[in-house]
Formats: sequence, structure tokens, C-alpha cells
Amino acid sequence: MAASRKIFVLDTSVILYDHNALNNFQEHDVAIPIQVLEELDNMKGGNETRNFEARGFIRLIDSLSKKKLINQWVHLNGQTKGKFRVILSGNPQRTDAAAIFGNEKYDHQIINAALILMEENPEKKVVLVSKDICLRLKAKALNLMAEDYETGKIKNVAELYTGKTVRRDLPDELVEALKNRTTIAVENMPFNHIGANQFYVLKQHRKTFHAFYHKSTQTLAPVSTAPVFRIKPRNPEQAFALHALLDPAIRLVSIQGNAGTGKTLLALASALEQRKNYRQIYITRPVIPLSNKEIGFLPGDAKSKTDPFLAPIWDNLRFIKEQYADDEKMLEKIDELIATEKIAITPLAFIRGRTLTKIFFIVDEAQNLTPHEIKTIISRAGEHTKIVFTGDIYQIDTPYLDAESNGLSYLIENVKNHPLYAHITLQKGERSELANLANDLL
Repeated sequence: MAASRKIFVLDTSVILYDHNALNNFQEHDVAIPIQVLEELDNMKGGNETRNFEARGFIRLIDSLSKKKLINQWVHLNGQTKGKFRVILSGNPQRTDAAAIFGNEKYDHQIINAALILMEENPEKKVVLVSKDICLRLKAKALNLMAEDYETGKIKNVAELYTGKTVRRDLPDELVEALKNRTTIAVENMPFNHIGANQFYVLKQHRKTFHAFYHKSTQTLAPVSTAPVFRIKPRNPEQAFALHALLDPAIRLVSIQGNAGTGKTLLALASALEQRKNYRQIYITRPVIPLSNKEIGFLPGDAKSKTDPFLAPIWDNLRFIKEQYADDEKMLEKIDELIATEKIAITPLAFIRGRTLTKIFFIVDEAQNLTPHEIKTIISRAGEHTKIVFTGDIYQIDTPYLDAESNGLSYLIENVKNHPLYAHITLQKGERSELANLANDLL
């Protein structure tokens, strides 16, 4: 066993992605360079997710160490776990990353820490684990094995659950009943689709019908194409999304699709349609600056700092209001909902710690969240709350996340078999022909 045991060296990006990463390496040993602790110390203050992850890891190490010194190997909890150690600063004898790349970055000192372990433990395989692609490449250039943190990653994102199945073999009487807008019990009929609930495109002869299979009731219900809050679905997938959003038995919905497929607009229209059923409508998104500066560098108060990041949500609300240009009473009602905060549009960080009771909660750009953040949001759901995640897993702005490791992909893959959940992938852009040109050809 000792001969096959590896030493994994974790960098800061892994801890900020999953503060419990220390416990996910089975029987292998785990080491943390002292520079990682220093970076976490600088990040422990604040209300962003990375600040919570930093604090969570620091508490974990404090609990683990107790009265032990952590510059020596300390046993992790559990008989099947390996050991843990903090590596102090130093320079390897053979290859010095700081001398090659420069000493001004902690990254190079982290590589050196792993190289020192290689020299101290020639009988063990030492692997640097990082979410930073460039750091991994530098390590490999210095003959140090490096890999991504795999926990929570989706193995084959191309085969990710879409929520839709095409079927051609249903009995004529069943299709006829759906044609007459009737919900049918189908407990004796085999449905071998992936996931609990499923949308169906039913083809019979030259006609096509759309239906929703509900696992809990074992029924097949017709899917309407009627407008919702004057927003009419333009393709079957949009109709599927509206069906899931309006179904009170479905408490968790995810909508994945390219820009311009209508994800946020459909979610917002559905929330407004059901406004009397919920105490509040929350629309939020993670604030991801498109540069290396935090929003604290921006001028103004908290609202003026975050408003530019929330502008796409306001654009969707403005579009909905335009559909009621002939209905002054409804326009006043929407303005009243905003003024009284019945509709709240706010950055995701501002709702941390709250219990979401009887709220229609929309999380836009969910692909920029980690799996841990997705889990935290859902765990906040109180009674009679509906949570909707929308996003595009191929358009990620967060460093160290990709299509396989982001929270939206993680949610779709791991919750698909639950009867409270429904998902649909939108494929056809409906923003404009020009926008479709960008998605299809560029």
C-alpha cells in the first residue's frame, strides 16, 4: 500500500473551488504549501464565495491540527485516509522554479514546494493539483506531474442530460388523447429515458405532439404553446421550459442554452405570471468582473457598483413591459412590484445567509457558480419556494471553471433523477437572425 500511495500538493485555486478538497484523495497524502495559507489569510475577509471557502478551509485545518504541529505529517480523520502536511518555503536542489520563472509570484514557490517533496520522497509519486491551467503547464515543464481537481467534474459534457426525448412508437389512442389536451396515466407503459421527469417530442405519421412525463404521478401531460405573461414560446424547447416553470409540482428547474435562446426571459415571465403564488420574486446572478479588478474599485455606492452587472436582467424586464405598452394598469403594477421589492434584482452575494421561503428564485448565469455554491443556494430553500437556474455551460467568465466543472453542469448531471426537478436544454436562438449568425458561424 505504501508503495502506491501518492502525495497530492494542492494550490489555492483548488481550496477556493472546494474547501473540503483535503478529504477527497482517499488513502493518499495531501500537502499544502505555506504560500497557500498566506493567500487564504488574505482572502478570509469578505462576503464573496471565495471568502467563505477560505474561512472554511482555515477552520478545517485548525480542527485537524489541534495540538499537533502541521509542518510534520498529521493523520487525516478516518482509517482509510492518508496524512496531511504544510510545506515550508525553500529551494529545491535540482530544479528551482523561482529561479527559472522569477520569485515575484506565489505560483512559482508553490511549484518549488512540490519539487522539494519530490526530492524528499523519491519512492512516491508527487502530483500538483491546480485549477490554474498555466500553473499546471509550468509544473509539467519542470518534470512535475500536475492535474486538474477532478471531484465534481462531469466526465462527458457532450452527453449531458438535455431533458428531451423523441419517440415514434406510442399507441395511436394515447397520442389522440394528448391531441385533445388530456393528461393520461401511463404507469403500465415503459419509459426508458434518462432522468425522472422528461419532455417528449412524439411523432405520429406526419404530425408532432409535445408532452411531459411526470415521474411521481406517472402521467403524460400535453405541453401548451400558449403565451405566458404575453411571452409566446417560439419553439418546442421554449414551450417545455415554460411548462416546467409553471408546474407547481416541479420545485427545481434548470435551463441551459446559448446566448439568445430566451432562458432568462422565460424564467422572468413565468415568475410574473405566478406572482400571486409567491411572497417575492428574486432574480440574481453572480457578479463576475471582466478584468482583474474587483467591483470595490468602481466608483459609487453598492447599487451603482453592481447595477452594470445586473443590466441584462433589467433589459429582460423592460422587454416584458414593452409587451404591455397598451395596458397602462399592468405597467403600473409591474412598477409597483419593483418599488415594493416584490420583484428584487440583486447580486447573488447579497442574499447569502437568508432562508428563501415562498420565493420564486431565479439564478441567472449559473454556469459561473461552483458545485458547492449551487448546493448552498438550494439548501437555503424554505417551504413553497421554487428555484430556477439558467445559464450557458460553454460561456464561463469565472477563472478555474469550465464546461465540466461548473455548478450548472454538476446540477444537471446529479439531480436529473429526482422527481422535484426538471431540465431542458434550449438550442435555437431567438434573439435575432444576426445573433444566430454569431452562434452558428463564428
